[in-house]
Amino acid sequence: MYKKYLVNGSLKVLRRKGKSHEAKETRGKYSKGKSIRKRDKSVYSRQESGRREADTAVSGQGKSKACFAALAERKTRFYIAVKIPGRKAETMENAIVAALSAFPSQLVKTITCARGTEFANWLQIEERLDCEVYFADPYCAWQKGTNENLNGLLREFYPRGRNLSRVVPATFCQADKGV
Repeated sequence: MYKKYLVNGSLKVLRRKGKSHEAKETRGKYSKGKSIRKRDKSVYSRQESGRREADTAVSGQGKSKACFAALAERKTRFYIAVKIPGRKAETMENAIVAALSAFPSQLVKTITCARGTEFANWLQIEERLDCEVYFADPYCAWQKGTNENLNGLLREFYPRGRNLSRVVPATFCQADKGV
């Protein structure tokens, strides 16, 4: 059938390449923890201080493992970003506790996180800060909208693909104030 179209060739060279796929998450999925749906409904009104959202902003792929642990307060939009060397659960736990332990307990009531494995030590965070930790639904970034918006503003200073391990504390403080 194809003889008149092929000149001394075979159909093997015309094979389709196939659909390209994004790289999958290799760190695994974290499905334990309290769902955001069990959180008190008063959180949605933003009338109460002490309700926080947590997330990470990572370096470009292959650049470094350094990232920012980002914490945003829902009512006041007070934003804290802490540079950490990697997304390990222990590192994230220590960064969150160090950033929030300076606040009185009435200003740290709940923390809403993504479902990344970096938040696997949520029980220790609850115990050390005497607060409740909740997890957003998978692939529902809009449930942590305050943090996602402020991470976008942080990305104006540190665009995607930038090696965050080279960020100097002095410039980081200026960027944090700018956000």
